Amino acid sequence: MTDINDKISEEKLTHYLNLTKEARKKATPIHEKGTEQDDMLAVLLRMADDYTSDAQHFMNVGDYIRAYGAINYAHAWIDAGVKLRLLDGHGDDRLFTLP
Repeated sequence: MTDINDKISEEKLTHYLNLTKEARKKATPIHEKGTEQDDMLAVLLRMADDYTSDAQHFMNVGDYIRAYGAINYAHAWIDAGVKLRLLDGHGDDRLFTLP
């Protein structure tokens, strides 16, 4: 029988925050500035950055449930940018769901 880990620890949150920050840094825009795709990407990345900020805030105030949810949303926005071919994930299938 597999042990079930149903606790959200500070260590786990820190891991996912760092993973998302790594993904945000690694993924690079594919399209040129000023294009429609670049404008769409700006919206996705703003959402990712806002959710990352929210996750950090929730973690700081001890609300680990909301922090965990927010950091997963943040990562999903970045991953969506890679999947939609707005960002280059540079072949990293650890950080991204590659097209």
